Amino acid sequence: MTQSRVRAAELVGRGWLNTGGRRLDLEGLRGKVAVLDFWTFCCINCLHVLDELRPLEEKYGDALVIVGVHSPKFEHERDAKALAAAVERYGVAHPVLDDPDLKTWDAYAARAWPTLVVIDPEGYVVSTMAGEGHVEALDAIVGDLVAAHTAKGTLDPEGSPYVAEAPAETALRFPGKALALPGGDVLVSDSARHRLVRLATDLETVTGVIGTGERGRADGAEPRLNEAQFSEPQGLALLPADVAERVGYDVVVADTVNHLLRGVRLADGTVTTVAGTGRQWRSDTGVTAALDVDLSSPWDVAWFDGAVIVAMAGIHQLWRFDPVAGTAAPWAGTTVESLKDGPLAEVWMAQPSGLAADGDRLWIADAETSALRYVEGGRMHTVVGQGLFDFGHVDGPAADALMQHPLGVGVLPDGRIAVADTYNGALRCYDRATGEVATLASGLAEPSDVIVAGGRPVVVESAAHRLVAPDLDEAAVDGEHHRVTRKRTAVAPGRLRIEVLFEPAAGQKLDYTFGSPVKVTVSADPPGLLASGAGSGEELVREVELADGVDRGVLQVVAQAATCDAGAEHPACHLTRQDWGVPVEVTEGGTDTLRLILRS
Repeated sequence: MTQSRVRAAELVGRGWLNTGGRRLDLEGLRGKVAVLDFWTFCCINCLHVLDELRPLEEKYGDALVIVGVHSPKFEHERDAKALAAAVERYGVAHPVLDDPDLKTWDAYAARAWPTLVVIDPEGYVVSTMAGEGHVEALDAIVGDLVAAHTAKGTLDPEGSPYVAEAPAETALRFPGKALALPGGDVLVSDSARHRLVRLATDLETVTGVIGTGERGRADGAEPRLNEAQFSEPQGLALLPADVAERVGYDVVVADTVNHLLRGVRLADGTVTTVAGTGRQWRSDTGVTAALDVDLSSPWDVAWFDGAVIVAMAGIHQLWRFDPVAGTAAPWAGTTVESLKDGPLAEVWMAQPSGLAADGDRLWIADAETSALRYVEGGRMHTVVGQGLFDFGHVDGPAADALMQHPLGVGVLPDGRIAVADTYNGALRCYDRATGEVATLASGLAEPSDVIVAGGRPVVVESAAHRLVAPDLDEAAVDGEHHRVTRKRTAVAPGRLRIEVLFEPAAGQKLDYTFGSPVKVTVSADPPGLLASGAGSGEELVREVELADGVDRGVLQVVAQAATCDAGAEHPACHLTRQDWGVPVEVTEGGTDTLRLILRS
């Protein structure tokens, strides 16, 4: 990483969280190594970074201060109460600056979520990096700064500006997903308490708990039946009885932050790991043995077409897990984050987070594109959704309807498709007979799932920490159409050269073991922005042609580079990957070259 003696900009925003009411400034951070984490709570990559930072916070103690700078994408994320809820939900244990107007984001020229900025104890920026997967580089930078400033006498290793909030007492805490069980009970993932809770038909009485309630990764069987641990579990799927009998468990759990699938036997609460290594997926290794594959933030699961389909939110894919064969592999999606229909191997998704089987169709809540989609006959189709940057609360014909970051989907008894429209705080429905979208209930606190239990729709009202059977009052809402706007890069009409700048980290070299170590994928929103040059290639430089008549849009670039340790007898492999969404405005006098830095 190139160091630069650039003075850090002041931290400006609406307010602070996790500081006991104190407003922080750069002067108050003098003597500390500070890492600014520009994040937004809808973004799965940002959530990955929160987990990557935890071991660094533990390793360096008070010498290191992480400051989360929350710079929102969706309208709902601008709400101060929603941000406070997210900070608790995801266990953020450091100060957070509320930056709803992107003032600090702009001051540091951030262009992507997440972005990390390292500031030394004297208040100078020494490194900036975008995306996730930088924990090794951060560790090296922070370690060097701690050593250098300890020797210089400018490091203050004692005292922290972080003040923990008092824990709240509720039966559930930010529940994620629910599952109707045979006999009438409901199983719910009590996500912020890292456990599963079984509720009676009144949706309140607790009849059982699985998991210790502490974040961790441990199976639980006799003689240590009560020692099972999860980390922010989400989706739940009930296996058919004959399959459950063969494999020895009844329910598959998406153990999201552990990057695992877990199996639960309902009779005694036994928990076993059934898929995943616990490592986060970085590249396709061709491995299909379920316990040998790396997963990435599995968010929901559903039994469909003879297997468990997994909404792999962390890499924008659907996977297929066969519990009898013990295999798991990608089923739909290319890992490109966007909205494109077609054959399953070619589609683009954006953080799929909700699944519901409906005969020959599998319905999908595709959160970051605010879309309702389905799979049928080996192809994916979009019913509601216009892309990564368009959202709102608009009912009517499905092609014109808008949602805002939906996380859950379910099939109602009358055949309509219900959607937990999370950031609109609403229960929406799509009527296949009429092609219309309507609102069934509003005023809900971040609904994250919808199921049918006891013949009635039941909503997981996550931010209200409960399950509820809402009164349904169908209505048509004609709300606002929002579009994410950020500072645009002026580009010249016609041919544009995209250069991805990459240099392997010290001690590493490009790895040609499996062919080209480089892959770059370019797309646009709207797609018509590009006349040519879209698609994937194996070069770090791409020439694209901007179309006539389209004066603005977003260029989406996904780049990855495989490296390995140089000169080692048993070299470790590494994958560096970054997604950029670059807002552009086509204008005379704009640049004809767009340079993006891929950091290892």
